[in-house]
Amino acid sequence: MTPEEKKVFETKLYSWVGKEIIPPTAGPDLVNEPMIRQWAEVMGDLNPVYTDKAFAEKSSKKGLIAPPTMLWTWSLEGYPMAFADQQDPSQQDGQRSLHRFMEQNGFTGVLGTNCDQEYLKELRPGDSVIANMVVKSISEEKATAMGNGYFIETLTTFTNQNKETVGTMVFRVLKFKPAQAPKAANESAATENKAPTRLKSVRGHDNAWWWNILEKEKKVPIQRCKSCKTLRHPPRPFCNVCQSGDWDHVESKLNGEIFSFIELHYPEIPGYTYPLICAVISLDEGTRIVSNVIDCKPEDVKIGLRVKGEVLQVDADNIIPQFRIINKNSVGSK
Repeated sequence: MTPEEKKVFETKLYSWVGKEIIPPTAGPDLVNEPMIRQWAEVMGDLNPVYTDKAFAEKSSKKGLIAPPTMLWTWSLEGYPMAFADQQDPSQQDGQRSLHRFMEQNGFTGVLGTNCDQEYLKELRPGDSVIANMVVKSISEEKATAMGNGYFIETLTTFTNQNKETVGTMVFRVLKFKPAQAPKAANESAATENKAPTRLKSVRGHDNAWWWNILEKEKKVPIQRCKSCKTLRHPPRPFCNVCQSGDWDHVESKLNGEIFSFIELHYPEIPGYTYPLICAVISLDEGTRIVSNVIDCKPEDVKIGLRVKGEVLQVDADNIIPQFRIINKNSVGSK
């Protein structure tokens, strides 16, 4: 892109700042108890004001409320999002139009970098959630390890049926031109001959310790609150029961049962072995973990089956826990 072309491109790009790219749009479903219950189950959030009517009515909330972190959930499009790019461009919303403009100019890579939410009013069953998105800011061109690109921040304001603001979300993505750094001949040859591996899990301040124990000691730790002894997984900084920030951990024996599962068919991702069964495992210690069920036929996998886990080196770069069915007739029996 020449300096003149870049100037024209950036003039058009920055004209998006302040624009409404998704008009006020009501979510496909009202806030409802089944979705709240399913969210709480999967997230392991045991706060009774979400699921226990009798408790909630006697509490300061005076009735059931939705977990605040479900805010965005009520506005997500669901399965049709997978086919959004096949729509007539004239029918696409402003967000997809902006991303298409970037891609037409070579910025084909996308990476979500930040999501900041603010909760202003509790949502209750029966509420409608309306989302309205505008482009908050677009950075100058930045050089990153992924390639040169622009950070795009959107601001979504969520309101209810009474036009009361219930929360906001600032979401930042990097749209970039994938870097094509030249490689030395021997490095290039080594890369070409290396077998593909699984996507490596993200490590950060709150979970790096977990991965260190897993990979170095071949053990699966479960975080435990020092104050109320509640176990929690995945690792996070505060206890969801008493909000204490003090914790230690216990070792899981990796005995459990299948809580839910899916078989991934398409697209097949390099580095993974198919058939690929991804499951939520209820560990006997009382927490759940997402993993794979291996060494079995997909039709043998059933909810409630007892499984035993093992920490395995699944490829050259990844050490993770994997589970095997103990007995195809072991539903519910420990």
